[in-house]
Amino acid sequence: MIKILEKQGLADGVNRFVIEAPDIAKKALPGQFVSIRPNETGERIPITISETDKEKGTLTLIIQAVGKTTIMMGDMKAGDTLMDVIGPLGRPAKIEKVGTVVTIGGGVGTAIVYPETKAFKEAGNYVISIIGFRNKELVILEDKMESVSDEIHITTDDGSYGRKGFVSDELKDIIDSGREVNLVIAIGPAIMMKVVCDLTKKYGIHTIVSLNSIMVDGTGMCGACRVEVGGKTKFACIDGPEFDGHLVNFDLLMKRLNMYKDMEKIALEKYLKERRA
Repeated sequence: MIKILEKQGLADGVNRFVIEAPDIAKKALPGQFVSIRPNETGERIPITISETDKEKGTLTLIIQAVGKTTIMMGDMKAGDTLMDVIGPLGRPAKIEKVGTVVTIGGGVGTAIVYPETKAFKEAGNYVISIIGFRNKELVILEDKMESVSDEIHITTDDGSYGRKGFVSDELKDIIDSGREVNLVIAIGPAIMMKVVCDLTKKYGIHTIVSLNSIMVDGTGMCGACRVEVGGKTKFACIDGPEFDGHLVNFDLLMKRLNMYKDMEKIALEKYLKERRA
């Protein structure tokens, strides 16, 4: 059993959990994730590690309540225990000194891009971060991203905070200003990553994306996270979750993301009904 040490609400439906997992904390690297099962009847869900503290033996996970299991997690509190946590899983991000790196987080993807932003900065790169949200109330981790970036740019869809528009608009302006960008890391909704990749491909800028959102079991057993990368079938959980964004078939990815919508809806409705009873 894994103990929840801290729980903090960051935004509507978005919670920060600190859990006790010393063995995982010792080995986890940026880009990796854990597979969580809240209780013995719950499903396993993959959650990317936002922070580790090797001395305290803790992991920080930021979870948005959108389906049955993540809403179940949102109902938990400090002191509760998780049935099991497996990890670290997935291939770690490739961190190296390349020059100027732009890291992009869309919504809760900001929690995933944060450790990589920190790692690229520590590797000696000039790091520009762009984080985007639907509105001001959903902005998370601004202070943390600012602390590990040379520059930070914030966008909101409705213009309630930062620049009105999308992360791709900010990225285009940075590139068009004539500044050299050596690498882009984009993590967030599939459509956001697709738009960013379509843009950077025109400029020939190497771009890495994380396909964590398509993972289900997270251990390679279910096969649900099949993706097409460079014309070949890959499994996001064991071959990734990070891939060359210019090689990802995003149209197929987005179709696959909708495959389980009906079943997810049924599971959520059943859980909410049981919770009200």
